Parts: sequence; structure tokens; C-alpha cells
Amino acid sequence: MPKLFKLGAIGAVAAIVAGGAVYAARSTASESVDPRAALDKSMALFNRGEATAARSWALKAARAAPRSGLAHAVLARTYLALGEGLAAQAELGRAKAAGFDMSRTHQLMAEALLLQGQPDRALAEAAKAPPRYAGYALRVAARALAAKRDMPGAQRLLAGVLAADGGKSAAAWADLARVRQLSGDIGGAIIAAGRALQRDPNNVDALTLRAELVRGQYGLVAAIPWFERALKVDPWRHDTLIEYAATLGDAGRYRAMLDATRRALAARPGSPRALYLQAVMAARAGNTELARSLLQRTGGGLDGQPGPLLLSGALDYADGAYQQAINRWRAVLNMAPMNLEARRLLGAALLRAGDNKGALAVLRPIALRGDADSYTLALVGRAFEANGERDWAATYLDRAAIPALTAATQFGIDDDLAQLRLSAEQAPANPIVQIEYLRGLLFRGQTAKALSRAQALARTYPGAPQAHLLVGDVMMALGRPEEASRAYARAADLRFDEPTMLRAVEALQRLRQRDKAATVVALYLAQNPGNIAARRLTAHWQIATGAWDDAIDTLEGLRGDLGNRDPALLAELAVAYAGSGEDEVAELYAANAYRLAPMNPAVVDSYGWALFQQEALPQAVELLTKAVSIAPRHALLRWHLAQALAESGDAAGARTHAQAALADPGFEDAAAARALLKVLDAKG
Repeated sequence: MPKLFKLGAIGAVAAIVAGGAVYAARSTASESVDPRAALDKSMALFNRGEATAARSWALKAARAAPRSGLAHAVLARTYLALGEGLAAQAELGRAKAAGFDMSRTHQLMAEALLLQGQPDRALAEAAKAPPRYAGYALRVAARALAAKRDMPGAQRLLAGVLAADGGKSAAAWADLARVRQLSGDIGGAIIAAGRALQRDPNNVDALTLRAELVRGQYGLVAAIPWFERALKVDPWRHDTLIEYAATLGDAGRYRAMLDATRRALAARPGSPRALYLQAVMAARAGNTELARSLLQRTGGGLDGQPGPLLLSGALDYADGAYQQAINRWRAVLNMAPMNLEARRLLGAALLRAGDNKGALAVLRPIALRGDADSYTLALVGRAFEANGERDWAATYLDRAAIPALTAATQFGIDDDLAQLRLSAEQAPANPIVQIEYLRGLLFRGQTAKALSRAQALARTYPGAPQAHLLVGDVMMALGRPEEASRAYARAADLRFDEPTMLRAVEALQRLRQRDKAATVVALYLAQNPGNIAARRLTAHWQIATGAWDDAIDTLEGLRGDLGNRDPALLAELAVAYAGSGEDEVAELYAANAYRLAPMNPAVVDSYGWALFQQEALPQAVELLTKAVSIAPRHALLRWHLAQALAESGDAAGARTHAQAALADPGFEDAAAARALLKVLDAKG
């Protein structure tokens, strides 16, 4: 599921309201139908990958000949291809009532049960299938094992199926690709999906999976043609339409996204997933009433899933129903402890509800990180303050005011390390379990042990991007950014997502290879044009290189998405406008940023610098001095103060701060600072 969409969705939401949230399902005509011909047509379409059209013809055959067990069995098979297990089971029941030989349907019933979330019953049913259908039954059994998190067992079964038919089964390759994806072996999944498509270019499941893999490997934009290729084969395949719509939404193509959700609703009237996507769009456009209405229409079909719970909680919170929001967000956190968004939301809601200790417990894993964000730190500070613990409150509020000075780290875990080790020993062939243990070692500072195991894991599972990320994380912890950069590059070849991009950029910056870091961000942003982190980095570098107009465009776009309550964003806008010579606009943004965060050194500096550009020297020196007092190790702040002091006639002070800036080997304006020192020396 996608992130909540941006405000550009307003036009698309208007289309929801104007056109209705769903299309009416296409009617199935009641004209006279030859059931045998309809079945032949259905099976021909099915073999071409057009499962939705095949279902329509099978439905016509079953309606024309309701006592035909074969018609109901074929209809059940098409429902299974479309992921509708309950409907398939119902049709198998009708086939039985019509006298169909049910010994031929054990594999079908097994898949129907699996699609309804009953893997144990599916395994039992698959075991009853006759030899004629052994390949199909083993594929269902493999997927059932995967549902039970037995990934090695699932892969062994599928390897057996492929060995038995000489690797000809496109469906088995597609199943193997999906299992490998679920186990974290993205490289192996890419290979298996490719082999499935070599054997059957019209396999919609394989095309859809390939689109998902491309989305992770290269980005949103690259994935769209793969989804469209799948939809050329079967234009009404519901699950493909849902993934396509989510991808379009994340890429900012809201009109196309709306069309895809409406097609999904036409293919499966009342589809909870399609309604949820439309609800997300409505919420982002500010139409909470429509968003709530669309969520209610899902009829509980997505109950317990993280995305809908996050959205429902946000709607509850907006209505002042804080306890309901807390319950929903806590449920998300129980399912996904590393969901930072859920932690922040839950912490804020608990604090708002007066549960200060609860807020601290939830926010602690983020606040303890060296790169904790200012919002979380401010929440923690306020919680301590509400508890009367003013010393602790001051500590965290001070950290909230000062930008993070340490590198990003692996997110912490709450699991006991001994239990993680035991799980790893019991499942040596399960990469997911091994990665969890490695994360535990790294988080607890056991870097030497973590490094040897991470390198071994990366050799054993070269297609698992998380293994390479862990190698890189350990290398960064050991102060070896060059080796970390290589590990992150290997991970990015498999899955180029935001965490991988940020790690790669951090390592390259540590190596002072900004051009390469900028290229990484540009590649990521080209594929993920709405990504906030990449746009912030781009703007920061545009400012650093003096590309003021480009920086203004980037930052104003961010302001349109994030609003006017982000002091760091407003401060950077002030710097960009000052650089472009629009001093009055720069001062306006800087003053607003200062009102929001008067102790943030970057904000204070931007305000002082804007005033300096307007030659308001006394006020500029006062603010720039304050910024340096908050963050004395920041070379750029020292350099700004040095220039202001020099302009105001304080040569000694200017010399002191210019020299302090030059003491930082990473200071990028060293040539200008040395030139200023020469001027000051010449003046005596």
C-alpha cells in the first residue's frame, strides 16, 4: 500500500465525488449461450492468461447449464486464478452437487482454502490430489508452507516440481519467485520471475510480480510499464490493478490512479483495497468526510491491516477521538514495531491524552538514536516536562533544537538477544531469522561478531539486499565508509528504496564524494518524484552549489506538500531567497522559521544571514552569535558570523571565527575564508 498521497490529489478526489466511487460491474448478458462453446472459449482465454474474461465465459456456461459439474469446476478454476478463494469453494460445492468427480478437485480446494488463510487445511487437502495433478498440488502446498513462514520447505517443494518437468512450468517459477521475494532473496526472485516469463510471456502473475520487483529495484516510474504490460493481457485483473494504482499514486499520477481504482471496483465490486486507496486520496486532499465514508464501505475487509489502521487513526485524531486513534496506532505498532510513523503518531496521541509515561515508552527507541528527528525529541522533552522531570526535559528539548550530529543507525529492536540467537540456531537456512539476529548484534554494539556473520550471510544469500545493508551498517559503525559504500551499492542493485538510498548517500558524503552522492539522489528522485527525503537532499545541495532558483523551486514544492510548520524547510527557503537576491522574502521566511524554532541553530543562522543581506548588522551579529553559541562546532555558522563581524568592523572576532571554520577539514568555503583572513591581515 502506498504512503498517504499529497494534496495534488484534490482534482482526483473531485472526480470520485462527481463520478461516484465505483463503476457498476459489467453486466453479464442473459442471451442464449451454448454452454459447451462458452466453456471452450473460457479455457482458451484462461490458457492465454486472460483469467477475468475466462471467468465471464465460465459464468455464462454455468448459468446456461447449472447442472453441469464441469462448468462449475472450470468457473472455480478461474476464480482461483483471480484470488477469490471463497467464490471458488462455493463453485466446487456446486460442482459436487451436480455430480462432478471430486477426486479431480483436491488441488483446487486446497488453493481455495489457502486463499482464505487456512494453510494447514490447504496442506491436508493438497496431499489428497491424485498423481495427475501432483505438480499443481505441490505448488499449492509450497505456498501454504510459505504462509506458515517455512520458506526453505516451500522452496524445496517448488524445486522438486521444476526438476520433475525439466523447469518448464512458468507457474512454478512464478511461485518460486514469490516465495523468494517473501524470504528476502530479491535477486533470486528476479531470476525466477524472468524464467517464468521466458516460458510464458503472458503469465499475469509473473508480470505483476516482475513489476513489483522492478518497483523496488529501480523505482516507481520504471515499474509502471510492467504493470501496463500485465494489464494488456488481462485488463481487469483486480490485484494487478490495485498494485498499479498504488504505484501511480506514489508517483503522483492521481488521475491515472483514480482510473485504476475504479477499474478495480468494476472488476470486483466493493473491493476493500480499491476503496482504501480512494480513502487515502480523499484524506490527503483534506476531504475527511469522504475518506471516512470510503473506509466504512470496506465493510471490515481490511480490518487489522497497518495502512487502514493508520488512516483510521488519523481520522479519529482529527475528530478529537484520541483514545480510538491510540488503540488503532498501538495495533499497528504491535504488528510492526519498526514503523516509525506509527511510533510518532502514537507517542503524540498518548501525550495529548495525558499518558506521559506511555508516550515516553513508545518514543524511547527513536529518541535514543543519535539521528533522532527534532519532532520526536520535542515530544519526549514535553513528556518529561509534563512529568515534572525538568532536567531530562531540558536535555531532550536542547537536542530537538540542535540538528542531529551523528549518523543514521539501524533501528533498535526489543527482542531478547539470547532468543534471537536461539531462533537463528534453530533455522540456519532462514535468512529472515538470521538477519533479525544480526540486527540485534549490531544494535547492541557487538560489531565484530556482527561483521563476520553479516559477511557470511551476504555470501550465502547474495540476492538478499538486507544482508548487504547489514554489512554496510557494520562497516559504518567501524568507521570504514569505503567498504560500506560498496556494500550499499550491492544492496541498491537489488532494492533501491529510500533507506538504501540514504545509507549510500551517507557513506559517499563521509568519503567526501558529493558528486556521486548527488547522482545517487538524482537517480532515486527520477524514479520516485514525490519522495520527501530525496527532495530535501536535492534542495540542500542546490543551496550548497549556489543554484538558488532551482533550490527555491524544490523547496516551494516541498512547502506545498508539507505546509508552513517546518522550521528547517522555512530556514532553507530563507537562505535560497537570500542567495537569489530576494532579501525581503528571505527575511519573511526566516522570521517565521525563528518563531517556530528559536533555539534551532540552523534557523537562527538563516534569520541572521537574511538580516545580514539587508545590512541590518547589529541584529544580524546578535543572531549569528546566538547560532554559534548553540552549535559551536558548525563551520558554516562560524563562517557566517565571521563575515558579519568583519563587515561591522570587529576584525579580531572575524579572524577568530574564520580560523575556527578553517579548522574543520570538511569546510567547503575554505578559499573564501582564507581570502578574508588575508584582507584582515592587510588591514592590520
